Amino acid sequence: MARTKRGVTSHARHKKIVDMAKGYVGRASTNYRIAIEKVEKGLQYAYRDRRAKKRDFRGLWIQRINAGVREHGLTYSQFINGVKKAGIEVDRKVLSDLAIHEPAAFAALVKQAQDALKKA
Repeated sequence: MARTKRGVTSHARHKKIVDMAKGYVGRASTNYRIAIEKVEKGLQYAYRDRRAKKRDFRGLWIQRINAGVREHGLTYSQFINGVKKAGIEVDRKVLSDLAIHEPAAFAALVKQAQDALKKA
């Protein structure tokens, strides 16, 4: 049988890991053994935080809505209840954006929510 040399494939595999470790501090960016540990850990963080980001943004949107609604004399939970009763199907991301950039439109939504709460 012919002799198999694997220098090309192992070099490519090492290069891929070291390229992914670009920007890491010290030997973590140059040494393959250390870089592979750091890259694997970084990928774990990336996987976890792609999901955590969704939670974080939802919390931020809720805080922004709450701040905007309190200027009109309601709490967040009362406002969301009123929005649901009024049949307004706007998600929290859009409500948050309206509260910041379009205060007049947001005030109109708050008014609709208040009217729906009074009727119920």
